[in-house]
Amino acid sequence: MVAGGLCLCGLLRLLCSLLLPALFLSGILCICLVVLLWGIRLWIQRKKQLSSAGGDGKRPLLVAFFHPYCNAGGGGERVLWCAIRTLQKKYRNVTCVVYTGDRDATGEEIVEGAFRRFNIKLIHPVKFVFLEKRFLVEASLYPHFTLLGQSLGSVFLGWEALLKCVPDIYIDSMGYAFTIPLFKYLGGCRVGCYVHYPTISTDMLSVVRNQDTRFNNAAFITSSPLFSKFKLVYYYFFAFMYGLVGSCSDVVMVNSSWTLNHILSLWRAGACTSVVYPPCDVQTFLDIPLEVEKSTSEYSIVSVSQFRPEKDHPLQIRAFAKLLKERVGPQPSLKLILIGGCRNQQDEERVNNLKRLCEELGVSDDVVFRINIPFEELKRHLAEATIGLHTMWNEHFGIGVVECMAAGTVILAHNSGGPKLDIVVPHEGHVTGFLAEDEDSYAETMAYIFSLSPEKRVEIRENARRSVHRFSDQHFEDTFLLSVEPLFK
Repeated sequence: MVAGGLCLCGLLRLLCSLLLPALFLSGILCICLVVLLWGIRLWIQRKKQLSSAGGDGKRPLLVAFFHPYCNAGGGGERVLWCAIRTLQKKYRNVTCVVYTGDRDATGEEIVEGAFRRFNIKLIHPVKFVFLEKRFLVEASLYPHFTLLGQSLGSVFLGWEALLKCVPDIYIDSMGYAFTIPLFKYLGGCRVGCYVHYPTISTDMLSVVRNQDTRFNNAAFITSSPLFSKFKLVYYYFFAFMYGLVGSCSDVVMVNSSWTLNHILSLWRAGACTSVVYPPCDVQTFLDIPLEVEKSTSEYSIVSVSQFRPEKDHPLQIRAFAKLLKERVGPQPSLKLILIGGCRNQQDEERVNNLKRLCEELGVSDDVVFRINIPFEELKRHLAEATIGLHTMWNEHFGIGVVECMAAGTVILAHNSGGPKLDIVVPHEGHVTGFLAEDEDSYAETMAYIFSLSPEKRVEIRENARRSVHRFSDQHFEDTFLLSVEPLFK
């Protein structure tokens, strides 16, 4: 008993004797780290001064957008090009820089693609910084712990970007929040971000907590309480880190009320956060004549969204198949037209899987895939469509939803996120569209829309068109400039 007490006392004395050296060593290491980081910052600033001086001694203000997939054809890319055009209109001494990993295209081809897809023509040339390590943010590289892997990968990609070009103002326009501290504290930049969709949200935490199976919550995890608890701890840790890096931003712009609520709860940066609705080319679609449908032998249902898993194209195909199955008697034929952009091989494989699903459900002849199509073809499909279809759960905003409404389709969107809170809402007390949640409700609502008289459908379309003016390019330009103004002071 006495011997045991002596051993314990000896152990405590040993630990106490080691405590001071450990604290001293930790302090030395912290000081070395601070000195190293400060040295890196000074080196980067010196590099910036040497590389940016112009021939006349003056240099333009460099505004850099971090957008590794700038040549994709989604709503995020439309925000990017409209933001650049807006800054070029407002500031004469600004040179816009885009960090991109699209090394398979030249800068001229990327700008031409933006004009072809979005009808956006830039006023001045853009400087492209091509990154070699974009593979570090590819989800396929991280089959497990994908959120953490991609976020850490974005730090290395951001470091490559910072070494190649040090801007005065840095704007993360694609959701890589972990790059913000890098550019702020090492690059010495004023930093802002435009958040399309929070990397993690309280809804994602609830999905794991409730053990719901989703595209980002596999069945083998939901079936195991142990795995679910482990993933919940991982998600809480990641949410804490995400909030930490996001709060470093000087200016935060979000695209919808839904995104605003989540960012405020995670980043707690309400003083510098504002809603800036993404720019939708509503006028171009509003120019499409709106007429009462004449009797026709075929109606079309159009979906506009990138081929990504969260867009839930399988739900569209299954609901459409159910609609066809439940139709009785002689009726006009229906076509489902899926329009979207493919960013990489994963997206192309996803399209092939969707085509196989069509074959399994026996609707291959009734479903058409249109990939990376020109803007004029998109307009033509929307002008001819009766229903605009959207199925993403908790869509952050929904540019495709707005475009469908402006073009004159009767919109049927998911009863969540931006479409529910901001877009498919009554306008002056009148219906602007419809919402659904699952295969049955989508099929039933599509059947209901087709059962309406042509005159009633035109009334809904007119209401929808009147409601979308708040999502115009001009409104985006005004709110965007107001939000980023602190970065230019």
